[in-house]
Amino acid sequence: MSIHNKNFARLALATALSAVLAACGGDDDNDSSSTKTMKIQPTYIEALGSEYNYEGWLIVNGEAISTGTFDIENGQTVPASFKVNADDADKASTFVLTIEPEVGDDPAPSNVHIVAGNIVEGKTTAITNHPAALGTDFADAEGKFILATPTNGNATPTQGIWFLDNSTGEMTAGLTLPTLPAGWKYEGWVAGASGPVTTGTFTNPDGKDSDGAGAAKGPTGDGPNYPGQDFVDPAMDLVGKKAVISVEPDPDNSAAPFSIKPLIGDIADTDAVQTLENKSAMSLPSAVVTIK
Repeated sequence: MSIHNKNFARLALATALSAVLAACGGDDDNDSSSTKTMKIQPTYIEALGSEYNYEGWLIVNGEAISTGTFDIENGQTVPASFKVNADDADKASTFVLTIEPEVGDDPAPSNVHIVAGNIVEGKTTAITNHPAALGTDFADAEGKFILATPTNGNATPTQGIWFLDNSTGEMTAGLTLPTLPAGWKYEGWVAGASGPVTTGTFTNPDGKDSDGAGAAKGPTGDGPNYPGQDFVDPAMDLVGKKAVISVEPDPDNSAAPFSIKPLIGDIADTDAVQTLENKSAMSLPSAVVTIK
């Protein structure tokens, strides 16, 4: 047989084999057995700002493999399900949910791990107190605060809030909070009918927050070395509003408070120390993840 005829015969055989494989589902891309479907049922996981997405990850032999990005609409993920490699799904030990910038070319997970869970037989409930997430459920968080305006000589005390305890005659930290992992920070808020107003971000409750006494402070100082803020200029009376401590992604996805708010308290007209209630159970995110 000539070389020309041999090549023609090989080409014909290859074409025939390809047709047989396609008909039998031999192409992995079309073989449903090579993928599985993952669904995420979120609880207290809210929609993000326009520049961020949630992203799921399977941890396989210590390597993070993306399961895709999504946002939240009407309490559900969009998209509603995700195709994942079947072999990765079978070998995965853990599911981790992160918050990722919408624009960027870093293929690795960000530091902002919100919930995680160990996968057993294709299912897990991902929670904040998993070591691969926030590492806490905030159940032991406690808080106290006072009303005072140290930056105007305490002339208008109901216009300032400071997360400290001075009930013994000395100032001590008013917040007992777990140390957050990289990718997270705390933020204080005053919330009223016109919406929430930040009092600054911090990671250490035994020190100043990000903006000290704030842009609305009075003329006579910078305030104590604890989180808080004076609202002297322009003036804002805080009585009747709520004091809130939230847990925020870092970098932050929105100017509004994030969904995790472990401490909330009513602000009363008193010079006594006031208490924040632990409300973590009312805002703690979780996600039921199933892979079939």
